Amino acid sequence: MLNSSSRLSHLKKFLVEVASTSSATLGFTMPKNIRVIAFSLLTRLVIYSSVKTYLPHEMREPLRKYRDEELKILRGNGEGELKEWDRVYDYALYNDLGDPDKGPNYERQTLGGSAKFPYPRRGRTGRPPAKSDPSCESRLPLQDSLLIYVPKDDRFSQLKLSEFLAYALKALPQNMFPLFEAYCGNRPKEFASFDEVLRLYGDDKNAWRTDAEFAREMLAGVNPVVICRLEEFPPVSKLDPEIYGNQNSLIRKEHIEKNLDGYTVEQALMDNKLFILDHHDSLMPYLRRITTTTTKTYASRTLLFLKPDGTSTPLAIELSYPHPEADIYGCVNKVYTPAEDGVEGTIWQLAKAYVAVVASGFHQLISHWLKTHSTMEPFVIATNRQLSVVHPVHKLLQPYFRDTMNVNALARQTLINANGILELTVFPAKYAMEMSSAVYKNWNFLEQALPSDLKKRGIAIDDEKSQHGLRLLIQDYPYAVDGLEIWFAIEEWVKN
Repeated sequence: MLNSSSRLSHLKKFLVEVASTSSATLGFTMPKNIRVIAFSLLTRLVIYSSVKTYLPHEMREPLRKYRDEELKILRGNGEGELKEWDRVYDYALYNDLGDPDKGPNYERQTLGGSAKFPYPRRGRTGRPPAKSDPSCESRLPLQDSLLIYVPKDDRFSQLKLSEFLAYALKALPQNMFPLFEAYCGNRPKEFASFDEVLRLYGDDKNAWRTDAEFAREMLAGVNPVVICRLEEFPPVSKLDPEIYGNQNSLIRKEHIEKNLDGYTVEQALMDNKLFILDHHDSLMPYLRRITTTTTKTYASRTLLFLKPDGTSTPLAIELSYPHPEADIYGCVNKVYTPAEDGVEGTIWQLAKAYVAVVASGFHQLISHWLKTHSTMEPFVIATNRQLSVVHPVHKLLQPYFRDTMNVNALARQTLINANGILELTVFPAKYAMEMSSAVYKNWNFLEQALPSDLKKRGIAIDDEKSQHGLRLLIQDYPYAVDGLEIWFAIEEWVKN
């Protein structure tokens, strides 16, 4: 009796013969689609059972036309509604977020395909247009969410689907917010209760409210990818003053020098001691509209000082909102500085809370959804349309792409859609996705490599004497320290 390895070997040989043997040799005409199916099965056996890969010119000559036929199938013809059994990878705009047939409250801006509202492409489903707005794609009923089209090769495995459903069911009784984490691949119940979170701080149940913890979370919290080195004081805005007026900061030396451990502002800047968490320019253009909803928040700037012991501490928080009369008049700013007691202490805690709200929403909407999920989908589509599964680059990328299209499709159905979970839980509310489009205008693929990102944010500098030629200006920065180890390990592996 053949063992599993032998059976696999025989199956591969059989598929090679089916795909490459001429009809004259076989004595009958082999239907072309059977050859393409045989090639598809063969390539998947190769990709999963062997480290061997093939560049296009290395492919066995009789198999090349069937490889090309398979890629043609994967590209589709851009027509018709795609079904569960299809394997088509095609592009579409984000015109399926709204549901105009339900009324004005469910109308949403199409994202992508324009300079005003740029966005990464999503996978095409080919569903019919909405009845009330043909520019929008119709939506599936909520109960049919799992039926949304995803190319067959990229659908959840049975195990992944079971985990997904389990997370979703756990999340529903909890105001649905943990469902976001379930969709995005994280465990929604890392802690069984909030008491377990507080136990992390030992006997001091108020430790999470300290300035030290507030600053630490910008480097080691859920969103450590926004903090930048401050290069100019006071901070300045890059918003167009002809549209938004004066948006520059009102933080002054007298607000912060008392907490600089003897440094002047100029010395602290020169010695790379000042950092900023800046959520002003990304939020201000939408803030007037956001506050027309039930959400009320501020744009924020937070200045931090890197202390000699390597920890950081907040120096000032600036909260801003649009001028009541018009955008052209700029914004109204209020600066808050650290305080522990009395009314000032309470106000300082509230200022930190507003920063945390904005940072959390930015993390979910921009750092996580836009820059992690959405921007990757066009690469998943392009890889499957252009590279055979036995191409070395396809094999290299495939593990990183796994489940991305299925996760994103379900997100469009229940997470980022009109009145979806994200709009109900993140501060931009109904303007969330449109705001993410505005942020995407500044997204540059060449800046996404971790070393490039750290240098752009001023957190790292080139240094030939440091490991990998890069030196971190903040040593206690777990995201950067661990991330660079992984980055350069992968880089070495790929090169070798």
